[in-house]
Amino acid sequence: MPRQLRPVGPDFVESAPVRLVYEREVSASPEAVFHALAEDVPGWPEWFSAVTLARTSDNGGRREIRLRVGARFEETVLTARASEVYAYRVDTANVPGLWALAEEWRLTPAGTGTRVRWTFAVDGNAPFRLVVRAARGGLGRAFRQAAVALDRRLAR
Repeated sequence: MPRQLRPVGPDFVESAPVRLVYEREVSASPEAVFHALAEDVPGWPEWFSAVTLARTSDNGGRREIRLRVGARFEETVLTARASEVYAYRVDTANVPGLWALAEEWRLTPAGTGTRVRWTFAVDGNAPFRLVVRAARGGLGRAFRQAAVALDRRLAR
């Protein structure tokens, strides 16, 4: 059953009790990557294999996300600066022990491509925080695979 999470702002990605940060360079431009992240939300399942459904509402200000593991999220977009940063927080989730979650995708030019930095910031009860820390490697693999798949998709 979905539960209301603590509302957090964009600064939570810097102050969360658990922060996982991953980076990868892709050959696509920051404009193309931002478009895929923020404007083609329904396309997320095509490049991020953990995502089974992604859709927006409220003129792109809200998102509904479903993951392959059964997690469901209702989210609010916190920041959407074209070609620079896309961040959102989870408002409701069906994940036990989760109190707050925000993600930030920061884009910086890297030669002719883009350096993508994904920050996964969470707070939760002690067992939840332990599980997230233990999942660091798996989340990193998921991010790397998603970045490669996104880059391939944008190259087409």
